[in-house]
Amino acid sequence: MTIDIKVPTLGESVTTATVSKWLKQPGDTVNADDPVAELETDKVSVEVPAPQAGVLGAHAVKEGDEVEVGTVLTTLTPGAGGQKATPAAARPAQPAPAATAPAAAPAPKAAAEAPAETDYDVIVIGAGPGGYVCAIRAAQLGFKVACVEKRATLGGTCLNVGCIPSKALLQQSENFHAAKDEYGEMGIIIDSVKLDLAKMMARKQSVVDANVKGVEFLFKKNKVTWLKGVGKVEGTGRITVDGKPVTAKHIVIASGSDSAGLPGVDVDEKQIVTSTGALELSAVPKKMVVIGGGVIGLELGSVWHRLGADVTVIEYLDRLVPGTDNEIAKTFQRILTKQGLKMKLGHKVTRAEKSARGVTLTVEPAQGGTAETLEADVVLLAIGRTAASKGFGLEEAGIELDRRGRIVTDAHYATSVPGIYAIGDVIAGPMLAHKAEEEGVAVAELLAGQAGHVNYGAIPAVVYTWPEVATVGKTEENLKEEGVSYKVGKFPFTANGRARAIGMTDGFVKVLADSTTDQVLGVHIIGPMAGELIAECTMAIEFGASSEDIARTCHAHPTLSEAVKEAALDVDKRAIHI
Repeated sequence: MTIDIKVPTLGESVTTATVSKWLKQPGDTVNADDPVAELETDKVSVEVPAPQAGVLGAHAVKEGDEVEVGTVLTTLTPGAGGQKATPAAARPAQPAPAATAPAAAPAPKAAAEAPAETDYDVIVIGAGPGGYVCAIRAAQLGFKVACVEKRATLGGTCLNVGCIPSKALLQQSENFHAAKDEYGEMGIIIDSVKLDLAKMMARKQSVVDANVKGVEFLFKKNKVTWLKGVGKVEGTGRITVDGKPVTAKHIVIASGSDSAGLPGVDVDEKQIVTSTGALELSAVPKKMVVIGGGVIGLELGSVWHRLGADVTVIEYLDRLVPGTDNEIAKTFQRILTKQGLKMKLGHKVTRAEKSARGVTLTVEPAQGGTAETLEADVVLLAIGRTAASKGFGLEEAGIELDRRGRIVTDAHYATSVPGIYAIGDVIAGPMLAHKAEEEGVAVAELLAGQAGHVNYGAIPAVVYTWPEVATVGKTEENLKEEGVSYKVGKFPFTANGRARAIGMTDGFVKVLADSTTDQVLGVHIIGPMAGELIAECTMAIEFGASSEDIARTCHAHPTLSEAVKEAALDVDKRAIHI
């Protein structure tokens, strides 16, 4: 008897995908959960796993074919494979369980053909979170290390024009909004609240400066050499920096990502901006349109809305933040709408015309229909990011890229060229700074012969709006698609004493646990300090904890973290405070 392996559910309103790559061939023996094929939509890349061990049948579709949800991809004859895979280090594109055995050292080919004598043991191209962490860890392990960075400062997009400055503005705008609209309810009367945007921006820049200088200090402390300029890969063991040859035994590419473009929408970083320009506006726009209902668009849209802008969010899908738990996304949309952000979901922008008065956008329903126009002073294009793989000589050096321009790596981050590795946003997987950091540490330790690994099933993600959204592990939709029997525990912040005391009661904690083993499979939080609360849940998943383990762990009172404990108790329907 054979089992059909079909195209899984890919999210609300997503009905088709493209077969980007077959990862297994007819006749291959596979283990349960081994990735069989990679599918791509305009939003996500998904690997289709084998439902159990067995032997694959013929491919029913070809690479490049567009297929609908439910289409049979191939068949599986059960029973011929091994047990459920527990790889030492999972392939970066695959969210996988933690390793259960030490990872092997990199494949021997990785050191082949390196120059007999080199300038460095390890050269890292890119000084973002993945690159600079990799460089520092490699130096700690005794390697002679250099890091190539073309910016005038270290830290990459994250520290310079991404995570750090955006979080500074989020906090500052939140404080402004609270002082203007919320403190009165707490008996704090402020007669006049004024915005000094120039001072706010200066404070944001001071935060950035402190962070990037901190990385420079860490380089000096760990004796990492900063090679300033553009790095270009020439082949095994060889790169150039602004044309000057440099050699190394190992090369790690950590070039990061760039803002994704949209046909018909030309960015000038003044009227039509990416996240970079949105962090540098000199005045609060009267009307702002955000193209993209993901993390970046909602965070920066929230900043300018709090400061006085009329903000409209246009999202191609019929939901916000694709990939999050559906219940969380619906609650999130409701709360943001109540705050005053306008939502235009299930729509696409086909054209943007700039004039002295502002920007006129042509907007259509995503599935076709009558077009309309929207006017804005500033348009923020935030539809995602793409791997920064151009201009580094990768293809010329023989490094394989996938259809989305990402570097193809094996389980130990090795590329198709011996001695060259890649990590972070430039390879498959979630584009998150902390994911890149973990990979940077893992590859440095693998190069030293240690058991570096990353558990892709325990990587948290956070949206730093108000309220915050934080998630780790599987969603309900994931578990239903995979046929996993699970239990749900939930607890609202309205029933949490600390949340009431600080006046922040929107949202809830949701814990998903296996029906049989009680192992925590996923946790999803929307509410105050969700980004901090998720750390406990990530550790629970990393160590294979049960909901009972969380429920029986003493949590300080009164704290927001008690909502996590109560949600874990509710998995067994014995929450105390609701």
